[in-house]
Amino acid sequence: NTVSNLIFILPPIYGAIQTYKDGLEKRYLAAYLCLTAVGLGSWCFHMTLKYEMQLLDELPMIYSCCVFVYCLYECFKYKNTVNYPLLFLLITYSFVVSIVYLNLKEPVFHQIMYGTLVSIIVLRSVYIVLWVYPWLRGLGYTSLTVFLMGFFLWNVDNIFCDKLRALREKMPPVVGAVTQFHAWWHILTGLGSYLHILLSLYTRTLFLKHRPKVKFVFGIWPVLLVEPPKKL
Repeated sequence: NTVSNLIFILPPIYGAIQTYKDGLEKRYLAAYLCLTAVGLGSWCFHMTLKYEMQLLDELPMIYSCCVFVYCLYECFKYKNTVNYPLLFLLITYSFVVSIVYLNLKEPVFHQIMYGTLVSIIVLRSVYIVLWVYPWLRGLGYTSLTVFLMGFFLWNVDNIFCDKLRALREKMPPVVGAVTQFHAWWHILTGLGSYLHILLSLYTRTLFLKHRPKVKFVFGIWPVLLVEPPKKL
């Protein structure tokens, strides 16, 4: 469960470096780095199982989703513009959720607040791939499907934790390791979130008349390469 967080850490760092090299907007650099922060916080929590580290895992989930929302809802704006009302709303949302959660200490509250942000992201993504750039449906639906698969396995692990643990004790060590559904929750949601950033960045660069292309490193891992607009 600790090592599986590498998918939240290494690919987004690469994405942040590539975004910086391509001279793209800093909010996408922030999106990648926020995803890395989620991975680092989750790594610390699963390594120590301390409450303070749990906060480093859970609160960055809220902050990163707020950055994702801002990026996705600002895809069709002119370059170098700032939506101050939306920025203020998301910062206020993050602040209020943090204060309430620190005092309430109720996981269900965090899950509802996180789920609300994810729902907003999903609705906007569906709008983009259905009515704006339909050729991005493959990327959009893959991101959503992978994320939902992780969410499903996380729930299975929560509901049947005792039975799964007893079952794994009877399995060979390797088989037991690959049936850690919480680890798969990390892997699949990390991949789904990473693909979402690719979708958002692809949408944004298309609007700005750049020439984005998805390439696969070693034929496996997707990365976005962005060429500047053609000079007329």
